[in-house]
Amino acid sequence: MTRVPYRAFSAFLRERFGTRVRKITLDAGLSCPHRDASGSGGCIYCNALGSGTGAARRGLSVQDQIEAQMKAVRQRDDKAAFIAYFQSFSNTNAHVRILKPLYDAVLPYPDIVGLAIGTRPDCVDTERLDLVAEYAGARLVWMEYGLQSGSDETLRRINRGHDVQTFIDAVNLTAGYPVRQCAHVILGLPGEGTEDFDRTAELVSSLPVTDVKIHLLYVAQGTPMEDMLRQGGYRPMGLPDYARAAARFIGLLREDIVVQRITGDPHADELVEPRWALDKAAVRNAILQEMAGSGITQGSLRA
Repeated sequence: MTRVPYRAFSAFLRERFGTRVRKITLDAGLSCPHRDASGSGGCIYCNALGSGTGAARRGLSVQDQIEAQMKAVRQRDDKAAFIAYFQSFSNTNAHVRILKPLYDAVLPYPDIVGLAIGTRPDCVDTERLDLVAEYAGARLVWMEYGLQSGSDETLRRINRGHDVQTFIDAVNLTAGYPVRQCAHVILGLPGEGTEDFDRTAELVSSLPVTDVKIHLLYVAQGTPMEDMLRQGGYRPMGLPDYARAAARFIGLLREDIVVQRITGDPHADELVEPRWALDKAAVRNAILQEMAGSGITQGSLRA
């Protein structure tokens, strides 16, 4: 395995578990409080599936999804372990009596060594964290919080529905529990540039965040972002600009933070722009080449 100039998630997992670890992406059929009847329409880049698979809409239970994905992986790698990742929408957006049987679906599977719960920082409290912490004894557990940007102005612009302080409060609250914390950030949001990216990296590094996912902003069909693009109000980043931004972001991160992702992962049938985002290998190589050419390693740009 080629060594990369940052603390890569794959290496972290292999060191922890001694084998390859695969993710099972799960759709629990939950919603987003920012998009439901009492919300305010959702983020301008979010599509109808909430960055998920739509499995719940197709009638697949969480157990069905686990079984199908484990079976598919086992056909290629019978020694793999798994992380169950509740990905679609906000996976703490329900009462704990509803959440518990959803999370409990992982319990019959000893090969599921990790549990990751994607949600919003304004959709967590001590009751929910008490529940999540129950799974941390036998498994490695993550809370994954969407920050997207460290700028309140940007969060308003993208109709995020919470401010930066809400993220800070959620991270500090979660720090009291035996779970890891993954911050999701997006590079290329409307109106942002290098100073904004730097501010976000510095914020993440200043908090008890253990992991980060760096996403490219891509434009999905049927979103306000698509309207903005069609009307000339937004221009996606080019690959060279994104590679420079991602390389610099990593250079500003604390060295101990695990970098779980360095680009987005759009579905080909929903992607409008930029089309280069579909070639993940090319995007990864561009970032690594930028880091090598600029002499950047994780944390090397920190003062």
